[in-house]
Amino acid sequence: MNENSVNENTPSPQVIEGVFDLARDGLTGPLGEMIDAGVPINTLNPRGDTLLIVAAYQQHAETVAELLRRGADSSVINAMGQTAISCAVFRNNEAILRVLLEADADPLLGTHSGVAIADQFGLPRMREIIESYPRD
Repeated sequence: MNENSVNENTPSPQVIEGVFDLARDGLTGPLGEMIDAGVPINTLNPRGDTLLIVAAYQQHAETVAELLRRGADSSVINAMGQTAISCAVFRNNEAILRVLLEADADPLLGTHSGVAIADQFGLPRMREIIESYPRD
């Protein structure tokens, strides 16, 4: 195995940028096609965001649900200490928060956790939803 064999399977920066655009725009079908074509579902952008984090921040519930169904890792913490749950709470998006919690995403992960965001921005409904999903 030569040193280039790993790089042969790594998508180009242009492909990665395009895939993140699909997540940002909520284009669930084409995003799924790119994942089916071999783009890793937990690919990171330069900020350390995953496709799931971007879709949650942009409030695309269908895309978030599909990424979770495909096995996206909800525990990834980006360079700013945020997770997909942090994004859902910050955006005050109850539907996405519930989808993430139902997928067992941890609202305590990250320096800017979902719980911390709810408290910091005075979002009692988001905190109430988090607390309604007991964790072991």
